[in-house]
Amino acid sequence: MTNKQNLLDQAIAYVAPQIAAKRLQARMAMALAGGYNGASNTRPGLAGWSPRATDASTAANVELPALRARARDLARNAPLATGAINTLVTNVVGTGISLQPSPDGELLGLSDEESQAWSDATLREYKLWAESTDCDATRTQNIYGLQALVFRSALESGDVFSIMPNIKRPGHAYQLALQIIEADRVCNPDFVQDTAQIAAGIEADTYGAAIAYHFCRQHPGALTRRADFKWDRITAYGNSTGRRNVLHLFDRKRPGQTRGIPILAPVIEPLKQLQRYTDAELQAAVISGMFAVFVKMDPEAFQDMFDQDGKAAYLQSSMGWDGTVNGSALDGAGKAINLLPGESVESTNPGRPNALFDPFVQAIVRQIGVALELPFEVLIKHFTASYSAARAALLDAWRLFRGRRDWLATNFCQPVYEAWLEEAVAIGRVQAPGFFADPAIRRAWCAAVWVGDGPGSIDPAKEIVAAKERIALGVSTRAAESILHDGVDWRVKHKQLVEEENRRREDGLTAIATPEAPPVEPSEPEKDDDETPKKPEASITNNYFQMPAVTAQITTPAITNQITLPEQPAAEVHAHFEAILPQQPAAVVNMTIEPTPVTLEANIASAPAQVIVQHPAAARQTVERDEATQEITATVTRYEFDQ
Repeated sequence: MTNKQNLLDQAIAYVAPQIAAKRLQARMAMALAGGYNGASNTRPGLAGWSPRATDASTAANVELPALRARARDLARNAPLATGAINTLVTNVVGTGISLQPSPDGELLGLSDEESQAWSDATLREYKLWAESTDCDATRTQNIYGLQALVFRSALESGDVFSIMPNIKRPGHAYQLALQIIEADRVCNPDFVQDTAQIAAGIEADTYGAAIAYHFCRQHPGALTRRADFKWDRITAYGNSTGRRNVLHLFDRKRPGQTRGIPILAPVIEPLKQLQRYTDAELQAAVISGMFAVFVKMDPEAFQDMFDQDGKAAYLQSSMGWDGTVNGSALDGAGKAINLLPGESVESTNPGRPNALFDPFVQAIVRQIGVALELPFEVLIKHFTASYSAARAALLDAWRLFRGRRDWLATNFCQPVYEAWLEEAVAIGRVQAPGFFADPAIRRAWCAAVWVGDGPGSIDPAKEIVAAKERIALGVSTRAAESILHDGVDWRVKHKQLVEEENRRREDGLTAIATPEAPPVEPSEPEKDDDETPKKPEASITNNYFQMPAVTAQITTPAITNQITLPEQPAAEVHAHFEAILPQQPAAVVNMTIEPTPVTLEANIASAPAQVIVQHPAAARQTVERDEATQEITATVTRYEFDQ
């Protein structure tokens, strides 16, 4: 960078070199300051935009009450905001995030069988506490309802608190209970301003770690005089035991941040403006839908038809109209309105409903969806694009749901489980040697996996095939695919399937599993009356459920088997056949048709269906078309085997 001196600079340099040097330094600094246009205060688009650079607490704590109140109002009254929060709660929590104890058997010296037995026993004990409303201090919800409540409150308010008191209740095995406290109740005593030691109701040490929380006994918005408000100070951890007393759930986005921000905070203004615009368009459409008939009378007829009393009554009725149609509520039918003699009504076209309303709203909704990390299609439940686009949107949303679920499991579910397990071990209902002796042993006993509902599917057939291929390649397992499908442990399904199959066999019904085909003894060729031997038949035995047996005639030098599928939507189907040839070792023919089950019938025309045949023999596939429409009426596949 060069800075050429002008005549004034040269003159100043000659008289006062120090001043000239400062002028040159200032000029270079001004040149460098233009490196980022975003920091400029002279550009038209940025003039007047001077936000303060504050710490996380200063930027949020003062404005949190207003943000919470507005976010909750939108969640109550704005359909889009309500839908966004409900979508997150439904997909992240759903029917509940379930526990699967997974102790570290290697560290604990347990075999796989012993680890599984301990997990099953512990899970039964956990459900005794978690699936009862006694786990809630208010005895209103079980653990799954509390999960949804905690997550929803954290979304709307920015954060939520849970304390874990011990409440002794007759007939209940455990004393641990959860008390969910809304964010507003954690505030500075007597509503004093934040200090270096306490901010927004949270005391922190020199490292910024919370050491105590101040809970107001009433909500600040309660109909109670502020003079009657009292606060309770609860330490974050037990002084002697180190037990965690308070769970504070919030999404930390900045270092030094002590309180959470409502998820709707960045989109409060567009959501509110969109709600107002929607209400205005709706009102305009309702008004334009009202139909009123205006009755105009000729002045001469008015003079001739009415006497003085009639004229006065008519005029009184006409002058009494205040411009409304059937009341201000706009909830009645149209009406006839009399006009004064000589008055007329000019017709107008309000242009409602507005044809551009939906495109404009969708453009705003897309921006809101980006801020909330919810794809447009998922946010408004609008899946009208292609399969690929819809699947891409769901996969993108599912990454958000899984991240939020992991956050909830880490910050709420796991600490609650550890607190419960601590009590269960202490009272002897769960055996965990070394639990209180060594933190590493305790961590090994507390290890767990948290499982929620599956993401669902758009095309189940394609996704089942993909799951089978992942398992076949070894990149996934049945346990993982079961969890991904519906969130249910594969062992639960396996146990149920075994019970169902055994019951079906006991009751004489067809088993679902594929049994082995019994061996077929070759028989002597039959003869006609003229003693001419018949061509022997080869039987094809079907081993799959809902599949009729199909026979094929042996010809010389090959066997031809013709199968015509019934009309059905195009799909991949799977079946398995064994062909047993007489007078020679049995040959096996494998035919793969997907998906199953499907019923095959011979000599029935079919719509196009994809049949995948896997065997070493030759195969020919032809189609039959209607002569008039040229539509495919049947697909015929012939397989030939060497004799």
